[in-house]
Amino acid sequence: MEKRISKKTLKKSFLHWFFFNGCSQQAESMLGMAFGQSMAPVIDELYDTKEEKSEALKRHITLYNSESQVGSIVNGVVCGLEEANANGNGTPELISSVKVALIGPSSAIGDSLWVATIIPILLTIALSISQTSDNLSWLGAALYMVVYPVGTFLLSWYLFKLGYRSGLEGMQTFMSDGTLEKLTKAMTVLGLIVVGALTASFVVMVMPIQIVRDIYDATQGITIENQVIFNADTMLNNIFPKLLPLGLTLSVYYLYAKKKWSPLKLMGLILFLAAILTALGYLTGFYA
Repeated sequence: MEKRISKKTLKKSFLHWFFFNGCSQQAESMLGMAFGQSMAPVIDELYDTKEEKSEALKRHITLYNSESQVGSIVNGVVCGLEEANANGNGTPELISSVKVALIGPSSAIGDSLWVATIIPILLTIALSISQTSDNLSWLGAALYMVVYPVGTFLLSWYLFKLGYRSGLEGMQTFMSDGTLEKLTKAMTVLGLIVVGALTASFVVMVMPIQIVRDIYDATQGITIENQVIFNADTMLNNIFPKLLPLGLTLSVYYLYAKKKWSPLKLMGLILFLAAILTALGYLTGFYA
């Protein structure tokens, strides 16, 4: 009789992954323990002897790493492969090699789609709502607290079922026909656009230099005091809007990614720049 994974077991496997993947990250096996926890109900249902269950569980607690939400599709694919193996249509070596092979694609798509695109967009919407009114400042946080976990659950569950239904053949087609590369590039571009919008909206840096003089108005015969005749920040924004926030963001990225500065060191640099520019602003009358 052909062995099949029940719907109840599939749900249990997914829930184990969804709630446990963030609790097991460590240097030795990364998400390996979470993957093993996810596969435990499936293994228990498909295999009969203690030896078979032990051997199956051992191959799923090895080193594994992926983006957790989109990566749930790998769990679904492996469930299908374990089902095939239990029926004599697969091998343990195939299961292990497929799981390792899918780490790269699932991580690339997950980081581009979820981490770099959907989450920043959702945060931008929530922050914008919170800033519209003091009375509704709580609404943005409430929106994020509801939409993020619900959206994460629905996306992960859909991909888990898709992986189980499509199996290895569906993933191979997805990777071989260029769809993966196109989707990755599209998500990367969209993520960069979102990051650029976030930089322009929420990163603030000004050039607090201005020249103030008393100007005599000959037409009215009066002296206008403290008239701004030059404002460096206004001039820069007229030439290139938000140039300083962009420069600051790119500089922080360069120091972090290329020069390997620590976040603490970067925060110290930003604090130092803020102190210098604030003092300069008071000296020139910018903040007067």
